[in-house]
Amino acid sequence: MMRTILRRTVGTTLTALVALTLGASPASAAPGGAPPIAQVRTLSAGATVTVVGTVTTPPGAFASSFLDVGFGIQDRTAGIYISASAPTDVVPGTSVRVTGSLADQSGLLVVRPTSIVSLGPVDAVAPRPVVVRVVGESTEASLVTVVGRVTSVVVDDLPYGYKFTIADRTGETTVFVNTQTGIDVSAIRAGQTLRVTGMSSQYEDHYEIDPRSPADVVVLP
Repeated sequence: MMRTILRRTVGTTLTALVALTLGASPASAAPGGAPPIAQVRTLSAGATVTVVGTVTTPPGAFASSFLDVGFGIQDRTAGIYISASAPTDVVPGTSVRVTGSLADQSGLLVVRPTSIVSLGPVDAVAPRPVVVRVVGESTEASLVTVVGRVTSVVVDDLPYGYKFTIADRTGETTVFVNTQTGIDVSAIRAGQTLRVTGMSSQYEDHYEIDPRSPADVVVLP
């Protein structure tokens, strides 16, 4: 179904301090460390939290539909989206400590930050290969890779982006392509087999995969 209203619900504008301490050591994390992201995801919207994780998506890659300049982070337990309203200099493969409040953003659990501190470069997060059926709450905001057959035409959902569906033997899910990613969808056709990598996401009552760049959508023989 075409979106005829804002695709993402944007909360009250934050008067946020976005603190970037580039080049800091991972040892400078909050005293006592931060709880695992999986534990933070069990808390209710409105809770004040601190999370530490590795950046997995370029800031602003999903701006056309998320209406922010945020980014995904992930630790060994789970991922979460940081809905930043101000630009940051972090890049994928950077460890960050984020403090802010939990919020529901059109079904997607996010942190609206008051502080973002870079802890320096770390190993990049490898996407988890999954079957389509697994894409859901358990993978939300984590990097995943699926292989499946395109089962729809590409739908123009501008200004938010483009979308199509992909399926394997276990089920079907939506791939949502934001305009900032530079992904060319003109050659995507129903029946093609694709390998799609991206952040496992949610919009309202359905789950989707949001690829980050052209390298995340590969046509297979």
